[in-house]
Parts: sequence; C-alpha cells; structure tokens
Amino acid sequence: MSIPLLFASRLFMTAIFMTYPACLATLVVAWDMTGAQAGLVQTGFSAGFAVSLLVTSWISDRLGPKRIFAWFNWLSATAALAFALFARSYEAALVLLTIVGLTQGGTYTPAIMLVARNLPPEKRGAGVGWVVGGMSAGYVLSIALGAGITATVGYEAALVVSAAATVLGALFGAGAVHGLRDRVVATAGAMAGKFSLLKDRRSVLLTVGYMGHCWELFGVWTWVPAFLTISLHGHFSAGGIGLGGVGLGIAIAIALHLSGFVASFSMGRASDLVGRRAVLIVMAALGAICSFSFGWAGGWAPILLLAFATLYGFTSVGDSGVLSTAMTESVPADRLGRALGVRSILGIGLGAVAPASFGLVLDLSPGASGWGWAFALLGLGGLIATVCALLLPRHDRPIA
Repeated sequence: MSIPLLFASRLFMTAIFMTYPACLATLVVAWDMTGAQAGLVQTGFSAGFAVSLLVTSWISDRLGPKRIFAWFNWLSATAALAFALFARSYEAALVLLTIVGLTQGGTYTPAIMLVARNLPPEKRGAGVGWVVGGMSAGYVLSIALGAGITATVGYEAALVVSAAATVLGALFGAGAVHGLRDRVVATAGAMAGKFSLLKDRRSVLLTVGYMGHCWELFGVWTWVPAFLTISLHGHFSAGGIGLGGVGLGIAIAIALHLSGFVASFSMGRASDLVGRRAVLIVMAALGAICSFSFGWAGGWAPILLLAFATLYGFTSVGDSGVLSTAMTESVPADRLGRALGVRSILGIGLGAVAPASFGLVLDLSPGASGWGWAFALLGLGGLIATVCALLLPRHDRPIA
C-alpha cells in the first residue's frame, strides 16, 4: 500500500467536500435560500455521508476494504460531476449533494481500515493522520477553488472544476491499492458480537466523544467560511487589502484547512509518542474554548481573526485521526468495520444536524450576536469530547 498515493487520493477526492460551504455566501443569494435552508443542504450531504460510512464500513468486513474503496472512489467522482452540472436551485442541490454524501463514505472508512491492517501500532497514528491530512489538504483545495473561481468566473465553474478533481482522486486511489491483497478477517457469527463495542468502556467513550467532535466539526466546516467571508470581505476589496474574492478564498482555505492538514499528521504522530488519551484531551478542550469565543470575534483586525481561525481549524481537526486510530485499537479486527460504521452513523448523523441548527440560531438571533450564540452551540460538542477523553483509561492498550 502506498501512503503517498493514498494521501493524493484523499486530497483530490475531497476537493468537492467543501465547495458548497466555500460558495455559500453566493449561493444563498443565487438560490434564494434562508439560513435554515442553506444549512439543510449541508445537513443532507452530512446525513448521506453518515449512512454511507455505516453501510460501507459494515460490508468492508464482508468483502474487504480494498474492493469497497476502489468502487466508491469512482461512484463518488460520478456523483460529484452530477452535482456540479445540475445543481442550480435549493431543491436540486439538496438532492444531489445528499447523493454525493452517500458515495463519499466508501472512500474514507475503508482507507482507515487498510492503514490499520497494514501498518504496525507504532506507525498507525501517523498513517491514519496522513489519510485525514489528505482530506484536510483537499479542503484547502476545495475552499480555494470554490471561493476563488466563484469570485472571478462564477459558482457554476467552481462546482465543475472541483468535481473534475475527484476524477484524479479516483485514479490515485486505484494506484494506492494496486497489488494490495484484500485481506478479509473472519467475522464472528453471534449477534451479541456485532454490538460488543457497547460493552467496552473505551469503545463507548470514543464513540460518544466522536459524536461531540462531529457536532462541532461539521458546524465549523460549514459556517466558518461564511463567517470569515462576511467579516473580512471589506478588508479584501479594492478599497482594503486589494486581493478581492480570490485572496479571501485562499486566506480562508489556509487558515481553516491547511491548519487542519498540519494538525492531522502532527497530532497523529504525537499520539504515537505520548498516547492517544493525552492528545484527545488537549485538542477537545482547546476546540471547545475556540467555539465559545469565535463567533464574538467578527470585529477583530483581519490578521487576528485569521490567526484565530487557524487555531480553530487546528483544534477542531486535531483529534479526528486520533479518535479513529484509538477506535481501531479498541475492537477486534473482525469487528472493526462494524464498529466504525456504528460510530459513523451516530457521530456524523449527529454532526449532520449541526449546520441546520447553526443556521436556525442565526435566523432566530439576527445581528452580530447571532454568530456568537451559534458558534457557542457548537462548543457543546467540544465539551462532550473533552469529558469523554478525560474518562478514557490512562494507559492505551491496542487490541491485537
């Protein structure tokens, strides 16, 4: 298995992932959407992503993660192109972006399973970190393409270019697993075994912590670009810094997602060295603090606000790969896909509600204070993740 090619696959496959949030300020006007409707489109994508993660994780135990990963890379590229070509209204976007979500899960969890089954424990955190880091790098590309091309050409072109990148992702994915043997671990037949993760304290805490993590993260990914666009637009216009929409898009991408890219592999490596629990506690606590503070910072100087967004992006993603690595070490190999599937439908299912809930708070609390209260709502997820991390056993013990 080639980690560099797997990283490249995740980078380009997720180039469509953040295009909608990147274009959101424009799409709200172009598609005549309310805040709740705008959030619901992203919720549809996230809900589809959660269902896809559950189904593809489950069948990866049966058919092997390599096969599922290869199939869904091409399905996801096809769905992304359909969204780019035909989404021109709220209703169409809701349906088509949900379909994109339904295909994306098969490109993610099977990749984690492949890393977990082919790397030793002392390299596993870094390996999973590179998988998640590839996604974060893809979000940088997605935001930059989405915001930059929307500002210079139009949102239609932004959608098409981002979708075309997913075809490259599918090609790199095929190369990453070429020649790799699809090892299927024998599965336990007892029904009780299918839900054994609910009997293990560590698995339960990691699942609940992941739910809090997703609530915060999915809200951050959807609404931070819009918040920064509104707060900084004047500073990047001809009368301000002078970089326009392209410069603003690049600045947002670097602040929010390049920091997440660095966080993914650096925190993954840190967890190999100091333990999963310590990293999870620090990242979850800092993320919660950022959520409770960020929405009130709209009037800050551009450099300070972007620095804050960089810290927010780092902390909100920094525990993602570590949570996944810890889960791979908390359940037997023959139940890993099912455990990740249950975790995904609960975590991402809850996270899918966050963007719409955020938008509803904005509708109910107009003005600058609405942003503060909406981001504070996301902070509740960070608090849950922090408590769960604190309750984890102090000594990490990977299951063979």
